[in-house]
Amino acid sequence: MSDGVPSPLARPDRGVLRLGKHVFPAGQPLIMAIVNRTPDSFFQPGVTWAESAALDRVHQVIGEGADIIDVGGIPAAPGADVDVAEEIRRTAGFIAAVRSGYPDVVISVDTWRHETARAACESGADLLNDSWGGYDERLAEVAAEFGAGLVCAHVGRQRPRTRPFRVGYADVMADVLVRTLALASRALQAGVQPDRIVLDPAHDFGKNTWHSLEVTRRLDELIETGWPVLVSLSNKDFVGESLDLPPEHRLAGTLAATAVCAWHGARIFRVHQVPESRQVVDMVATIRGDRPPARAVRGLA
Repeated sequence: MSDGVPSPLARPDRGVLRLGKHVFPAGQPLIMAIVNRTPDSFFQPGVTWAESAALDRVHQVIGEGADIIDVGGIPAAPGADVDVAEEIRRTAGFIAAVRSGYPDVVISVDTWRHETARAACESGADLLNDSWGGYDERLAEVAAEFGAGLVCAHVGRQRPRTRPFRVGYADVMADVLVRTLALASRALQAGVQPDRIVLDPAHDFGKNTWHSLEVTRRLDELIETGWPVLVSLSNKDFVGESLDLPPEHRLAGTLAATAVCAWHGARIFRVHQVPESRQVVDMVATIRGDRPPARAVRGLA
């Protein structure tokens, strides 16, 4: 682990992850399917803006093997203002509908605001996916109150819905470690249960492409803390810039980065394309020895 990271915040048991009604053992990779309730997302904008289309998406991805449904009401990129009331309108009622149709599925809400988090938890959300690195300190309090999980993401000093500009780090992974572990410590102090805390290096957030590539190469340093790690790689700019491809042609590059992170030991993979991602993480888990082959008869009969 990098120098300067406080070792008491490591999770030495490397144990189970509890989300909603589920207990996920160490080594089990989870697919988090993205369902954006926005008209202006960077990938396939507006495809799940209508509630009926979003519900169809939920039915589809659960059938394809998704473990977690991640519902978001605000794009990460700069754009038209979405106030708290509108974010809640886009997400809370939809989460209630998903919970009604799928009582046992893990539901996540992608928000940095404690008001939205509270409305989402009241509607049935199990996980608060804070992509903006604890910008709203009260988010952890909501997670603790409802027994929800919390994602602790690294964004450097970037503010919500802004783009990184000439950002620099003496050591990007050391910064990821210090900041995510500090957020985990804050969550523990707020009362969030330790087996419901997840770390996220947050590719592209507060990072240029070189930073995101380095974080991918060195992800094992974050894994070594013992906390479950989420990666959100799907069709992101670091993939596009690496291969000079637009979002709709980044699947192969995304899957290559997914395989690397899975080999390092990432636990949750936030994705747009579920079946392809499911196959990659399951294959890597099988190679690692964390999962048996679905069938193995070759050379045995």
